[in-house]
Amino acid sequence: MQLAAAPYEERLTAPRSWWLISFLVGVSAALILLPFGTLPMLGGLAGGTAVAAVAASAYGSVRIRVVGDSLIAGDAKVPVAALGEAEILDPEEARAWRTHKADTRAFLLLRAYIPTAVRVEVTDPQDPTPYLYLSTREPERLAEALRAAKAAAQNRAEPRRTA
Repeated sequence: MQLAAAPYEERLTAPRSWWLISFLVGVSAALILLPFGTLPMLGGLAGGTAVAAVAASAYGSVRIRVVGDSLIAGDAKVPVAALGEAEILDPEEARAWRTHKADTRAFLLLRAYIPTAVRVEVTDPQDPTPYLYLSTREPERLAEALRAAKAAAQNRAEPRRTA
């Protein structure tokens, strides 16, 4: 029995500065409610901070996973057999693929606060998506996990011959 490729998982969390901004949103809400008294001000501080923190957390809860023979990126689930080679993008090249090189048909899992990315060609002729652009803090690990998952899927698909 052959073991499956090692799974890959990454959560694209919001940067630490966003949590400070969440607190500052709470302070702003508290200042707005200050004329109404201490209790409304404290409620504004707690409520404003909580709402901003939930928004930052929700935006940063997107995950990229390579599990079994599938790539799961946000809401997209793509079999690795339908993917071509993964191209590691440095910050400059990633910016180019986010802006002037971008194709409107592409699937973008874009987080502007993450400078590096991986671009994976979609080889399925039935799929109109030309490529997947995935922001990632660990592009080398993601590309290696995709290669390993493709190799494992191909090994499972080939019939075994006994001598």
